[in-house]
Amino acid sequence: MVSCTPRIFNISTLLVISVSINQLSGNLDPNSIANSSKVTTIILDDNNFNGPIPNFLGNLCFIEILDLSNNNFISEYPELSFITSLTNCRYLTLLDIGNNPLNGILPLSIGNLSTSLQYLDGHNCDLKGSIPYEIGNLTSLIRLTLFGNELTGSIPASAIPGCIGNITTLRYLYIDSNRLTSTIPASLWLQKDLLGLSLSTNILSGSLPQEIGNLKVAFVIDLSVNRLSGSIPRTIGDLQTLSDLSLAHNALQGSIPESMDKMLSLEQLDLSHNNLSAYAIGRYRRKYLVENGVDFAPGTILRVSYYELLQATEGYSESHLLGTGSLGSVYKGTLNNGRDVAVKVFNLQQQNAFKSFDVECDVLRNLRHRNLCKVISTCSNPDFKALVLEYMSNGSLEKWLYSDDYVLDILQRINIMIDVAYALEYLHYGYSLPIVHCDLKPSNVLLDEDFVAHLSDFGIAKLLGEGESNSYTTTLGTLGYIAPEYGMEGLVSIKCDIYSYGIMLMEVFTRMKPSNEKFSGDFILRSWINDSMPDAITQIIDSNLLGPGELNTKKLKCLSSVMELALNCTMESASERVNIKEVVVALKNFRFQLLI
Repeated sequence: MVSCTPRIFNISTLLVISVSINQLSGNLDPNSIANSSKVTTIILDDNNFNGPIPNFLGNLCFIEILDLSNNNFISEYPELSFITSLTNCRYLTLLDIGNNPLNGILPLSIGNLSTSLQYLDGHNCDLKGSIPYEIGNLTSLIRLTLFGNELTGSIPASAIPGCIGNITTLRYLYIDSNRLTSTIPASLWLQKDLLGLSLSTNILSGSLPQEIGNLKVAFVIDLSVNRLSGSIPRTIGDLQTLSDLSLAHNALQGSIPESMDKMLSLEQLDLSHNNLSAYAIGRYRRKYLVENGVDFAPGTILRVSYYELLQATEGYSESHLLGTGSLGSVYKGTLNNGRDVAVKVFNLQQQNAFKSFDVECDVLRNLRHRNLCKVISTCSNPDFKALVLEYMSNGSLEKWLYSDDYVLDILQRINIMIDVAYALEYLHYGYSLPIVHCDLKPSNVLLDEDFVAHLSDFGIAKLLGEGESNSYTTTLGTLGYIAPEYGMEGLVSIKCDIYSYGIMLMEVFTRMKPSNEKFSGDFILRSWINDSMPDAITQIIDSNLLGPGELNTKKLKCLSSVMELALNCTMESASERVNIKEVVVALKNFRFQLLI
């Protein structure tokens, strides 16, 4: 850990200060910033800075982005006085103070922040008191994130100010995991452009109004763990873009509205722990069955016969073939209900095919994540085994990397690798027991119509036992991607996935396979990149990513940072590799740097 009094702030020509994801510590010294009046961006996230957030930040008249998240900053006074000082910053568009032990109260002056402010993030800050009504003055706000605090409110004053519903620019409102009481203000249901809403884990009461149907473009609504009562309004069926709905752990009554059958985009639904009656199971088998808090992916209840799959793929015609691997082939098919699917047929002549089928069924049966490929159904008899998977219209990442007809730009590649990192984060930390994928590579990353990445092929995945950090196996993944300890000793841990991810990160941005004929021997792709950093970065990066005039741009700096991250993922010693949570933070920061 490095103690840092950032004297670099005192350089008068500085416009951007970014030292995120380091081990810097110490207080912010008022004298160190006296000369940096022109600075527009300060990003200090993911360090160990401490002490109070100083009021002198308000002297930065041109500041646009201020990210102090994930540090140890505290508040000197009960009210967060530094917010009052920032009212002088008329160009401020992003303020992120999340994940700091501030232990303070939001001042009324928060309403005097710049009307240009678009992103306000104060999650997990030990904030107390109420959300000031004046927050409604922030008329350009796109995202408000205040979850994981101790914000309260009392009747008759609503804990959620009704003025929030008047911010017509608002797209994301996350104020879950607080102590908010009273009812949800009626104005919130008029936010017709709201995309994400989470009020979960509060003490909110009252009923859901018919006006909930106004949120027609929302994709996530989470109102779980509150005290909501009454029935589910039939207008909820109008939310046809909604992919995730949770009303669990409330006191809702009555039956499930028939209109929910129209919610064609729904991927996750949780209505558990209510007082709902007459579940219309037959009507919802096509979509979802939610029971005891467990959600089943669309169509997992669907039974597909051998003959329907044969018909769907026109007898497994070569014209339907999507790809072939060592354990089987994947075909595109169209079921009787008109749904396009991918049918993975296992080659039972292969020794490990039966085991692979069983492993993939066992693993995917219980996994639910946006970035994992979903199993719609299975078909199994002694002579035939197949998985019916969600069809991905844009094919594999490998296809997009190496085809002359397709080119992914730098932002698309970063977004895809963030999606893969999210999937790994869920596998490693989000499930009851850690899961090691064991075969990360571009051909196992599938892209849907929106270029959202989905990790697939869990045929050799390992589910670690309780308290286990590693396991042994005799089944190897793909050469070139496997970690040294995995290849030489059969030792498998989540760090093996990190190594494979790092190799894939190198491949995605160099467009160079680890098994390329240019190389020979072990770990050569990594060595080539390591020897080329940082001076020869332009010689290793895919030429499609850099135009003639971009040799000294932020894009080049971003690519250099990506390669450094890849090297940190592929350290020979497993203990020295970063974890996937750090990867997610780093890649999101790289993306942010590209966009500002």
